Amino acid sequence: MAITVVRFLYQDEARWGVVHQGRVALLPGRYASTADFINEGMVAAQASTPQQALLDLALVTLLSPITSDRQFLCQGINYASHVRESGMDPARIGFNTLFTKAPSSLASAHDDVVRPAHVRLLDYEIELGLVMKRPLRAAATIGSGELHHWLAGITIVNDISARDVQLPQGQFYKGKSYRTFGPAGPYLLLLDAAEWLRWPELRMRLAVNGQPRQDSLCGDMIFKPHQTLTEVSGLHDLEPGDLIATGTPAGCAARAPGKLVMWIMKHFMSDATKWRLFIQKGLSNPAYLQPGDVVTATIRSDDGRLDLGEQRNRVVAA
Repeated sequence: MAITVVRFLYQDEARWGVVHQGRVALLPGRYASTADFINEGMVAAQASTPQQALLDLALVTLLSPITSDRQFLCQGINYASHVRESGMDPARIGFNTLFTKAPSSLASAHDDVVRPAHVRLLDYEIELGLVMKRPLRAAATIGSGELHHWLAGITIVNDISARDVQLPQGQFYKGKSYRTFGPAGPYLLLLDAAEWLRWPELRMRLAVNGQPRQDSLCGDMIFKPHQTLTEVSGLHDLEPGDLIATGTPAGCAARAPGKLVMWIMKHFMSDATKWRLFIQKGLSNPAYLQPGDVVTATIRSDDGRLDLGEQRNRVVAA
């Protein structure tokens, strides 16, 4: 049975607990990082009972369940629907797009998202976050039924993106790594072997000011979690608590122009002109986030048995 874990402030200290029907059971250990919790606290979380839940979840200040000392890896264009809205053919995506976000971009599920003064095209991307359980320090081939050996749990990630930095400059890291650009949580949901097989059934929903923007099943992923773990294992080490954000579905504010416009831009415009027009057009797109907007995001199975909670982040100006 899935275990709902939270990290929160308790008596001015970051602590860990397990959620039972709207209340939190404080875990006895003091785990300084997500890695420490996974290495030392999962047994206590599994033993937690409703009778130990003495704190009201609604009254605690939640923190990101992923601490900023962990790696923050990401996949791009990994949902067929998002590939299509980006002007490409999913059948022609021949490789897994991998990049990193700064761990200092991590924020809680309820923190404000701060839009830097120079950013005008601020976008959202709901993503399923995978959290490592074991070190992965050598190339390995991981099967689809082996996720429970390597992964501890899942969490919601919103990959906030400054499109007018990311795209014109061709810098994913720079456009996605500003502080607060990585809301994570509220929950770290620990899964057993059978529950890991249900990840394709998880439904991601994101809304802005109550208006639905994204709604998709995780099964729309192009490169699946076991394939990504296999590939990353051949590149570099992964450690307990490291986070992998697995891409976003259709519905982002940024959209590709039509094929004719793209052809004209490619053959008759300089890069500087192309991106100047992209930014001008984006400024008239009301889907981009503005100060005062509230972004809500959920991931859960349709039967409600796997529920990662709800993010609620307000956009503010720097």
